[in-house]
Amino acid sequence: MEHGRGLLTAAVLAAAVTLAGAPAAGAAGTASAPASAASTGQARDHLVFYTPGGHARALLAVAAAGGEVLSTEPKLGYVVARAAGGSSARFVEELAGDPAVAGVSSDRRIGTATARPPAPARGTATRLRPAGPATRAAGASFPEAGAFSRSETGAEPLAGRQWDMRMIGATAAGSHATAPGDRKVLVGVIDTGVDGRHPDIAPNFDRERSRNFVTDLPEDPTGAELDGPCEFKGCKDPADWDDDGHGTHVASTIASPVNGLGIAGVAPGVTLVNLRAGQDSGLFFLKPSLDALTYAADTGIDVVNMSYYVDPWLFNCAANPADSKAEQLEQRGVITGMQRALDYARKRGVTLISAIGNGSTDLGRPKTDTTSPDYPAEAARVRKVDNSCLNVPAESRGVVSVSAVGPSGRKAYYSDYGTEQTDLAAPGGDEYDGGTGFDVTRTVLAAVPEHVVRAQGLLAKDGRPTSTSVVRDCQGGTCAYYQYLAGTSMAAPHATGVAAILVSRFGEPGRFREGAGWDELTMPPADVERLLYASAVKKACPSPRTYVYRYEQAKERHTCEGGKARNGFYGRGVVSAARAAAVDHD
Repeated sequence: MEHGRGLLTAAVLAAAVTLAGAPAAGAAGTASAPASAASTGQARDHLVFYTPGGHARALLAVAAAGGEVLSTEPKLGYVVARAAGGSSARFVEELAGDPAVAGVSSDRRIGTATARPPAPARGTATRLRPAGPATRAAGASFPEAGAFSRSETGAEPLAGRQWDMRMIGATAAGSHATAPGDRKVLVGVIDTGVDGRHPDIAPNFDRERSRNFVTDLPEDPTGAELDGPCEFKGCKDPADWDDDGHGTHVASTIASPVNGLGIAGVAPGVTLVNLRAGQDSGLFFLKPSLDALTYAADTGIDVVNMSYYVDPWLFNCAANPADSKAEQLEQRGVITGMQRALDYARKRGVTLISAIGNGSTDLGRPKTDTTSPDYPAEAARVRKVDNSCLNVPAESRGVVSVSAVGPSGRKAYYSDYGTEQTDLAAPGGDEYDGGTGFDVTRTVLAAVPEHVVRAQGLLAKDGRPTSTSVVRDCQGGTCAYYQYLAGTSMAAPHATGVAAILVSRFGEPGRFREGAGWDELTMPPADVERLLYASAVKKACPSPRTYVYRYEQAKERHTCEGGKARNGFYGRGVVSAARAAAVDHD
């Protein structure tokens, strides 16, 4: 996820942003009064989730509350309804008492393009952890591909910088040699988009299957800038575009190809499909997430990576007395709707992988949420929460949640944890893991769209990086850019890549297409998960169990519970591509 408890963990280290995490990123301070999407008083569309068999009764409830039914989604059991006239909050509250209504969530409307230049993103994709000291130096140029030598014969030019791949054995002499992945395996990236034109992603990118389920929102309902001016007609980005960079980094870690340029991903032979559900700002609303998961299920996607949490609530509480009735119903809608979509996808063969979050929080003992609701601007307030409140999708059923480790193998300081919540661990980076201060190379290097780092001011006019957080590799007249990022958002795609290796090895023919034959593989998610756990490297809690993290001026204590077979820091172990390439199906 992202911030606090959120899953997204891609902080731009070079920009020296503040801790959007700890626990949330981009949090807008506290507000004197709650202003969630359900309580702003504006009429808008809503997703009304009905109970099993309650469709007809829900339609009557919507009508009685003065709403208009626009459409029905029977696969997930909800109707899209428009609150007529006045108060949206009143409409939601009138639905709250009906036994046929399981939850109601606002469906955010499209904004209006403005001519103002974009402001710094508030989104979840950058709400992670402290970025540390700035690494940009005015007028300075930094080494490119040659700064680190290739670690082995046949490796990609930047392989020497990929400590993360060496940790899990996803190298030229390791899993790439025996189990690089099969192109028939489809990996969906539910994120801010994927730059399908990036030279180190394009060979594995399936543009035909890719979809964008969001429309850019230049402003939020308060007039605060959200995504900024639209880049494309109708505020609809192409399905091979990423204005944030987060989704491209995730996709690259999963499956950048072995092509003599830059890096290679965990499973460099599989196919990448962009299932965009995140705004340019990094916010992820419910409806696009539902659409992405439903599409993944219906299209034959084998594994999806979800390095985010569903906004606007970091913790979704079904009955928190600190929330209004409308807010409670909205959070129930997120919990219910996402669980239905996840169940729908899993039953149709989709293995679900999620980042656990970057709030440095024991998710089994959360106490406060200071960043919700994060939409619209300035709506957040401090509220007490407990373990009945869920981070979605990390804590949803059927999802494999991944914590992050640094180069030494210790749990990263920002990574959330918990004995109930942590299923696996994977390299996510930790710039302070080494005891010698901040070092950006201790984070994860993967592809970034050139236009993103240009917009961040990290390239000179001639294309040379002006920050140690950005690397350029040029081969045969083709240049590509890569960025160091850290977070559980970076950990999850390592697990997703390993899952793709397992499906490649043990999957069976899936869908037959005229002229193409059996062009897909499929494998029951329960089998994928079993082999993910069986191939992971077990890792015990530190001794003593309470680990003290020291970075900058901060000092935090995290306590690990559980045994070596499963514990709150590392779950069932650190993922291993090398072991997945050799594990026996039985």
